[in-house]
Amino acid sequence: MEFTTGARLEIRITPADVGKRVSLRSLTGSDARGGRFTDTLGVLTSWDDGVLRLLRRDGTRAQVAQSALVAAKVVPATPARRGGPAASAAELARVAARGWPPLEAEPLGEWTLRAAEGFTRRANSALAVGDPGVGLDEALERTGAWYAARGLPAYVQLADDAAPEGLAARLSARGWLPEAATWTQTAALARVADLAGGGGDNGAGALTRKATLSRTADEGWCALYHRAGALTPAAEAVLHGAPPGGAVWFATVPGDSPTAPAAIGRCVVDGRWAGFAAVETAPEHRRTGLARRVMAALAGKALEEGASAAYLQVEADNEGAHALYAGLGFTTHHGYCYFRRPGD
Repeated sequence: MEFTTGARLEIRITPADVGKRVSLRSLTGSDARGGRFTDTLGVLTSWDDGVLRLLRRDGTRAQVAQSALVAAKVVPATPARRGGPAASAAELARVAARGWPPLEAEPLGEWTLRAAEGFTRRANSALAVGDPGVGLDEALERTGAWYAARGLPAYVQLADDAAPEGLAARLSARGWLPEAATWTQTAALARVADLAGGGGDNGAGALTRKATLSRTADEGWCALYHRAGALTPAAEAVLHGAPPGGAVWFATVPGDSPTAPAAIGRCVVDGRWAGFAAVETAPEHRRTGLARRVMAALAGKALEEGASAAYLQVEADNEGAHALYAGLGFTTHHGYCYFRRPGD
């Protein structure tokens, strides 16, 4: 698009919008007569040293010099297509929080302070959905003190369109730092089951064993999860935690020995929602279709238990996972990130 001087151009984003879906317009060329506009749409993954980096929906990356910006704004995430479930960002944030329950939780107005001895940011952050019931300075002071009393860094989780308006910018102005830009994605559960079940093995020598399901994660499952070996009791409590009236299921594709599974996954059923997490494949078995096999088994069980909608949370820079989940019908519903208190 040719550069025109008559357009109304405003830069309406700040570094506090890292993790959100943004639209940028930048100018290439040295002047109004010879310059051209370039439009870029994607999730803002970082803004450092005068360079903005974005991840597009198709998985490609882009970077734009801050000095070249002529217009920028936050845009709503594209709703899920092809029968994807309708839900607000606030609803999904609360559903996801129930599906990954902390050991401790305490309300602060409509916010929730969560702690689990440091196992994952999700279970050790203040979920800032709604009004904290007090002024921001007091809310942040209480949040910081609550986590300090437990020997934990203070994090606040902000989801697009769910946190109080302007909170990200106000946190940034106080020196809180954004981390771990993440997408919440949704899909129709039956479609996930169909697409996952229809995918064949993609590599020679792929295991023919089926995924088995259990209500508990055994030693082998835990050993493959993030390849971290034995998990702490707090971590196992979070993984096995279910919302009231819900259920947690663990899938395992056996490997060459009982203690070395080839692939694993977790699903929590909460009413109409099925939340997928911890889908991992051992390095020697990757690109053989086992992750799809895990998703098919978990989705089928969730359908049996009455769920109809699927969600998951995936970091914005995890390109391999994006390709897998896009192929199963997932689309991005909204983004979120964590703000960490300076000095923690």
